Order: sequence, then C-alpha cells, then structure tokens
Amino acid sequence: MEDMKKIVAGNITRVRTSLGLTQAQLGEKLNYSDKSVSKWERGESIPDVFVLKTIADLGNVTVDYLLHTHEGEDFLREEDPTGRRYSRRFITLTVLVGIWTLAVLVFVVLWICGIFFWLVFVYAVPVSLITLLVLNSVWGDRRWNLYIVSGIVWGVICSLYLTALKLNWWQLFLLGLPAQIIIIFAFSIRRRPSVKKAENN
Repeated sequence: MEDMKKIVAGNITRVRTSLGLTQAQLGEKLNYSDKSVSKWERGESIPDVFVLKTIADLGNVTVDYLLHTHEGEDFLREEDPTGRRYSRRFITLTVLVGIWTLAVLVFVVLWICGIFFWLVFVYAVPVSLITLLVLNSVWGDRRWNLYIVSGIVWGVICSLYLTALKLNWWQLFLLGLPAQIIIIFAFSIRRRPSVKKAENN
C-alpha cells in the first residue's frame, strides 16, 4: 500500500508540474486545499477515485497511468484518439475571428442594401466576450473570468448607450458601478474544503 501511495504521489506531481500549476492552483481546480494536494504528493494519502479521474482528465492521461510507475520515462500526455492534437488557444482564436468575420459580413450586406449600421461591430464585442467566457470556463484559467465578465457588463452597457445615442442615456453607466462591485465580490468568494474532505485527506 505504501508503494502504491508513492507511485500515485509521484504521478500526481508529474501531471501537476506538466500543467504548470502550483499545489494551490491544482487544489482550487479540484475544490481541495493545497494542504490536501501536498499530502497526496508526499504519499501520506491517496485521493478518492473521483479526484484521480479529474486529475487524469486535467493531465490528459488515464487513471491507470496514475496508478503505475513510470520511472525513467518522459511525461507524455495521451494523443487525441483521432491522432491529432488541437491547440485550445488556436480554437478560441478561430471562434473569435469567426464572430468578427460574421460581423463584417453583416455590415457589408447591410451597407450594400443602403443601411450603414456600424453598431454591428459594437455588438460583436459582448458576443465575443461571452464566447470567450464559455471557452475559458471549460479549459482556460478561470481567474481571467473576473475580467471577462466585467468586460461583458461594460460592453452591454456601451452597446445600449450607443444604440440610443440620441437619447443620451448616460445614466446606464451608473448601473455598471454596483454591477462591477458585485462581480468583484462574487469572484472573491473562495470555496473552502469541507471538514470531511480535510479529515479524509
């Protein structure tokens, strides 16, 4: 059993360092404290199966990989089943470029029809940020979500203001202040590991 703990400990460390994460950052992704991650990596305890599966998914390896020794081997993530590996940043960039390409297309079509609707580019900003928020929540660094959500709020306010520019609804920007404070407070809330988790790990 002690040998198994050491093997799992070493593999968790390999996965974490390959991802460029600190123990605290890995713990945050797993909803555990950095102390729990430290215990796992010292071989004092083994996380439950669900946590092992989550760690394996983060490292793009199998749970079986975490349970066996790999001394002398270079860390190698599993290839995509299709034999191709995609860059998440490239996918994100492609989606965002697609949104702006669509905005240009709509602008040009409306212009040809005699409608000069430049606000389509203004609307593309919050749409891009919402898309970025979704993609970043799935596979990015969630610490950036604070700035993305803030950008969405201010982008929507600016879009509404510019849409009704003749009415000069500058009061809309006053709504952004409490909204920004709420966003900051919401992202400042940290989920603490439960007592049961701390005791078991």
